[in-house]
Amino acid sequence: MEFNLQNSINQQIFLPKEKEIELFLKREDRIHPFVSGNKYRKLKYNLIEAEKQGFETLLTFGGAFSNHIAAVASAGSGLGFKTIGIIRGEELEGKIGDNPTLKFAKQNGMHFKFVSRDAYRAKHSEVFQNELKEEFGDFYTIPEGGTNALAIKGCREILTDTDAQFDYVCCAVGTGGTISGLINCLKPGQQVLGFPALKDDFLQQDISKFAINNQWELITDYHFGGYAKINAELVAFINQFKAQNHVPLDPVYTGKMLFGIFDLIEKNYFPKGAKILAIHTGGLQGIDGMNQLLKKKNLPIIDK
Repeated sequence: MEFNLQNSINQQIFLPKEKEIELFLKREDRIHPFVSGNKYRKLKYNLIEAEKQGFETLLTFGGAFSNHIAAVASAGSGLGFKTIGIIRGEELEGKIGDNPTLKFAKQNGMHFKFVSRDAYRAKHSEVFQNELKEEFGDFYTIPEGGTNALAIKGCREILTDTDAQFDYVCCAVGTGGTISGLINCLKPGQQVLGFPALKDDFLQQDISKFAINNQWELITDYHFGGYAKINAELVAFINQFKAQNHVPLDPVYTGKMLFGIFDLIEKNYFPKGAKILAIHTGGLQGIDGMNQLLKKKNLPIIDK
């Protein structure tokens, strides 16, 4: 399995000197234009395993603006896999052309099956899985969001030996795969801070299933009301961050995480002299879809 990949770099984000804190952003968004950030990390070993087992088709799950759906479609197209996306929401079937994520996935050869939200919630049931096998034949299943043991193996590779200098490693949290991989490769004395992008209480238990140490904590105050929820304050922060640092942020994950980090720095959460590494997990393809929603609500849009 090969991609034309770019190197991830640690970019310093300059803070007021009086804070006496160093903040760096690991630019995982630079890895690949479409299979970027944690999506590449999560897919890497799953794609190797699918090829090893002789599968020709990848099947996965996601919502209307899923970074994961876009990444699987792009990876499949580039590596010669057929791809199937089980999409939450029957009403989306006739709106593919109006949805930037689904349009991109379709252009990359993904076949869609749109299901109701009730059916989607039962996607792991034996009945639903059997229906998929009858309809599509043999396929390699990648979970929603990509999180499984192989994904966590890939996410362990985000940190390098040079990252041992950092006291805190911060990342956004969706399904818990990325943070689990980071936790499992920490050096003594390091701590991971996870910033959930959604309002829910299942993450603590899900992460605990994979984490091999207790060097982590979830910061639950910066989800902005729930998954994909956003307001003018967050948009203003994302646009200001880009103007000052020349780094685009996605509004669902990395934008919320960095908003939280800056707020915690302002509130003196971190001790003086702390060195912080924040992980940019990509997801920039979702900006177009979010801007569509912002325009409908007459809110400011995210600069591109």
